[in-house]
Formats: sequence, structure tokens, C-alpha cells
Amino acid sequence: MTGHLPGLDEGPGRRGAGGRGSAAHGGGAAPWADKLWAAVRVADEYAAVDVVTDALADGLEPESVLLDVIAAVQHRVGAEWAANRMSVADEHAATAINDRVIAVLPTRRPANSRGRITVACVDQEWHALPARLVSETLRLRGWHVDYLGAQVPTAHLIGHIHRTGPDAVCLSGSLPTRLPLAHSAITAVQAAGTPVMAGGPAFGADGRYARLLGADAWAPDARAAADRLAAGPLSRPTPAHQATDDLPHLLDQEYTLVAKSSTRLVRDTFRSLEERFPAMRDYSDEQREHTAEDIAHVVSFLTAALYVDADDVFIGFLAWTAEVLTARDVPARSLLPCLDLLQEQLHDFPRACRLLDAGRSALTPRP
Repeated sequence: MTGHLPGLDEGPGRRGAGGRGSAAHGGGAAPWADKLWAAVRVADEYAAVDVVTDALADGLEPESVLLDVIAAVQHRVGAEWAANRMSVADEHAATAINDRVIAVLPTRRPANSRGRITVACVDQEWHALPARLVSETLRLRGWHVDYLGAQVPTAHLIGHIHRTGPDAVCLSGSLPTRLPLAHSAITAVQAAGTPVMAGGPAFGADGRYARLLGADAWAPDARAAADRLAAGPLSRPTPAHQATDDLPHLLDQEYTLVAKSSTRLVRDTFRSLEERFPAMRDYSDEQREHTAEDIAHVVSFLTAALYVDADDVFIGFLAWTAEVLTARDVPARSLLPCLDLLQEQLHDFPRACRLLDAGRSALTPRP
């Protein structure tokens, strides 16, 4: 036990907050990415601004500076945090600097706008930098962009659409736990007559959850999103329908019942852990709070996996968490007691038990 579930640690949204540059486009960008990395690693905002300014003066295209330098460095920030080579404070400082240096890129009103695009994060999604990368890429390519930032409530997004009439909405999500909210947003935007392009790790590396939830298009990164929109307008959505029509497995009510009982699941799991691991009784208030948060993350990813009926959502979270724990010299098996206790409480839910079994198998070393 370490003061967390026995073991989990905090991180930047559990996943890196940035984007990944394209090697195919950024051959001349690598030296500048190294220089920017050196600047953000020591939290030197002035040096970081100088790197971006010098790269532009040296002839590197603004889009390459954005995606092959800034985004590439932000991806490295996430990887370094996961490997326990950056603290949360260092990661936050680096992310803030990367967000700041984006403002150095040239902005100008296009003479002939290609159209109007709204870019927003799913409600409760706080990883805003990927969405900003999409926004800035589209601006550089001549689009009028309304960038709404992080955690945009669906009702406010719909109000904005009615006021501005965009040609499409680009919806960004980094955490799979936001997929139910993403589904609601996709359905609502389409009901307003506007097509939706989804992007970000929440929707799967191949976009499978974007398709499952009925998005009109999916893009793996900012460059691909801009390319897809440049290829032609997205098809206008079909008449409105109920979100649950896309996911018939929700009729078994497992998702609904587990989601409604999530607070109780976290509370009872915490109490049972205290009983089975007496050392937890000596935890400080901060350690107890972190432990409860870690259990809540496990329950949240389990609930999201039930929503899309996908083992990969839950197993992927556990596998990533195991890597983070290992980097911090905490055995991944410390997750197992939580899974056991959840299964005891959810024994009447076949899909939940299947997910917990799959998670346990993924964490248990094989001979």
C-alpha cells in the first residue's frame, strides 16, 4: 500500500494532454522540437517563445511548427510524466508554456474563408490542447473557426450552433469516460442539422467509438481533420433519433444501474479495502482522498466500457495504469483487490463481471 488504491498515482487526466506530430511532414522540425523540449523542461517560457519565433524565421511552415514541434513536444510531456520522469507540476508548467507559444504563430483573417467550423471539447473534458491544435490548424488553412475550449456543456454548444450556423462541429475527447456525454452531444448537434467530426483518444485509435456513437466523420489528429474537411463538406445528418437506438446493449440497464450506484460502489469498495488492508487506517487525509479518487477512476472506466460494450476501454485503462504504477515501483497487482471487491458487489451484472474478469486477466502475470 502506498497511500493510494493500493498504488495509483495522480496524473494529467490519466493520459498525456497533447498531440502527436507527423514524421512524414516534420522532417525539418525535429531539431526545433528538441530545442522547445529543452525550454519547457526547465519551464523557460521566454526561451520557448524564442524557439518558435526562430523556427518561423528560419522558414519552417507555421503548420509544421504547430504540429511537428509544439504538438510533438506536448506528446513527449505526457510520455515523460507517465514514465515518472516529470512531476505533475512540471507537466502542468510545460503544458501551459506550449499553450502560450501557440499564440506566437501568425494569424490573419482569410481573404476567402472556406467556411465556418466550431471546435469544442466534450462536456467534462478538460484536455483542451488537442482541440486547440485542431482550431489553429484549420485557421492556418483558411477556415473561420469558433474555438470553444474545454468542458463545453451540450446545451451551450447547441445554443452556439443556432447562433452561428457552422458547417460542421469538431468534437474533441481524450478520456473514454466522457463517451456517454460525447454520444449525447453528437446526437444533439446532429438534431440541430449540423454534422459532427469526432477526434481524440476517447474515440479509439481507429475511431471505432466515433462510428459506434454515430459521428459523421472521425480524424486521428489535427492534420487529418483539416485534410478531411478540405476534401469536401461532411454529409448533413439524418433526421434526429434517440441516442440509445445506436446501442441496443443498453437495454439491459447495466450501464444505467452501475452509473447510478457509482458513488455507493466507491464508498463500499473503500470501506472494504480498509477492512482487508489494516494499514490503510493509518493513511493521512490526503492519502485517503487519493485512494477514493483512484477507486472512482476504476469505476468510471468500467461504466464507460459498459456504455460502449467494449472490453478494450476498461483493459486499456488498466494496462496504462499498470505501466504508470510500474514506473513508480508499485506492483500492478495492487489493482486486483479493487477489481475483486467490485465484482463481489456487481455479481448480478453479467457484462460488468465479464469486464472485471478481463481486467483481472490482463493484470495477472501468466506462467
